[in-house]
Amino acid sequence: MRNQGVGTWIHRRRVKSAGKTALISGGAELSYDEFARRVDRLANAFAARGVAKGDRVAYLGENHAAFLETFFACGTLGAVFVPLNTRLAPPEIQFALQDSGSRVLVHARTLEPLAVRGGKDTALTHRLVVEDAGAAGGQEPLPGVAVELFEDVIAGGEDTHPDVEVSLEDAAMILYTSGTTGRPKGALLTHGNMTWNSVNVLVDYDMVSSDIALMIAPMFHVASLGMGVLPALLKGATVILEPRFEPGRTLHLIEKYRATSISGVPTTYQMLCEHPDWESTDISSLTKLTCGGSAVPMRVLEAYENRGLSFTGGYGMTETAPGATSLAPDKSRDKAGSAGLPHFFTDVRIADPAGEVLPAGQVGEIQIMGPNVIKEYWNRPDATAESYADGVWFRSGDMGYVDEEGYLYISDRLKDMIISGGENIYPAEVEQIIVELEAVSSAAVIGVPDEKWGEVPRAIVTVRDGYQVTAEDIQNHLQGRLARYKIPKSIIIVEDLPRTASGKIRKADLRKQYSQ
Repeated sequence: MRNQGVGTWIHRRRVKSAGKTALISGGAELSYDEFARRVDRLANAFAARGVAKGDRVAYLGENHAAFLETFFACGTLGAVFVPLNTRLAPPEIQFALQDSGSRVLVHARTLEPLAVRGGKDTALTHRLVVEDAGAAGGQEPLPGVAVELFEDVIAGGEDTHPDVEVSLEDAAMILYTSGTTGRPKGALLTHGNMTWNSVNVLVDYDMVSSDIALMIAPMFHVASLGMGVLPALLKGATVILEPRFEPGRTLHLIEKYRATSISGVPTTYQMLCEHPDWESTDISSLTKLTCGGSAVPMRVLEAYENRGLSFTGGYGMTETAPGATSLAPDKSRDKAGSAGLPHFFTDVRIADPAGEVLPAGQVGEIQIMGPNVIKEYWNRPDATAESYADGVWFRSGDMGYVDEEGYLYISDRLKDMIISGGENIYPAEVEQIIVELEAVSSAAVIGVPDEKWGEVPRAIVTVRDGYQVTAEDIQNHLQGRLARYKIPKSIIIVEDLPRTASGKIRKADLRKQYSQ
């Protein structure tokens, strides 16, 4: 085959694992052979609608078989997959579609209003609608955009495998990350980035073909896709796709399907162990618990240890596809608070502002190098140039240090990013929209502790002389412009903000004063 990318994975698996269950989605099971046939039909249908190598195809929907069918069909043709966060507001969806130049949008029927509003004034030529039981439709069509049902499109596709020349260096996916300057950036992941990340997972996490991976985190985040789904399918394991996380149902599915692995953020695991069914559910099949985003609280760690389970932790980001380091379960107590060691084919260093490597124990910027690290941002040469030291090491923007044994510890976030329930929130993006209000003179957003979500955004705002504005006014202004999780849960109006001599807001001072 001329295609050396991820697009051939399912096609190759249909031979090695033809009769085995690949996906369980919505209660329906797909074997590797059935999965491969649907991917081929969809790829041919895309090609018949003008999708060629390098073209972008977007997907808007929760975890569903159609997500992966679209992803692998794109990979088969050498097209570029653009997964969209379902929690974004219409203007944010529109920006991603416009910036990527996506020609086709595959979306869930339940998200049709968001798809239609976000699809205005974009390069879209086709919308493919994934039907869900009981979903309502009937939205006004977008001018010049053909609308078809996803299943009809697959049924009409030719049942042959296209063999397009695709290399590991070719673009596979664009994932949008909120920019520190308020403008989202499209991280361009190649087939090589995703392949090497999957190899890292197989090496460091001991995944086997008999695994049954329950995916409760959304695949439009690279952690769920890169650390869970793709390595499992590469290995020939079974993946269960859940559209959204609900702790009681998750416990039920673990017992029903004898799931061996789940992944999530600390909030996920806390909600599971605090659910009334926790003690009565048989979770003895679990062997792998992967947690990212932040450290697991000790009380949660102990709740799982009491059931004979421990966590694999780690550190990474969209730009590393996403794994950079991992902490083995047997080190969860000895190295409590650590993000672990670099993945097998990845290197991590701590450097000062001049690019000099720092010795163990000294705090500096975390920088990453490896075949899983992106080489560029989509159409953003400025952001690309700023993100690399010596043109090789990716500058994470996070601060940390390594101990004498090479274990990484995160000490601060250089970019002030807030992580709320596993979702990344960049204050600049929120601040930019707050100050659109004529009454607001300046705004600063910080993260404050939250028992359920780890942290949530709080805005500290100043008002222009002669104007009045309330916290409710500001929140109403943000509704529909930002994803709900990005909207500050609390807003404090003050007379002035602490600033440096150059006029920059002192976020550290604000955190000290307003973080409680």
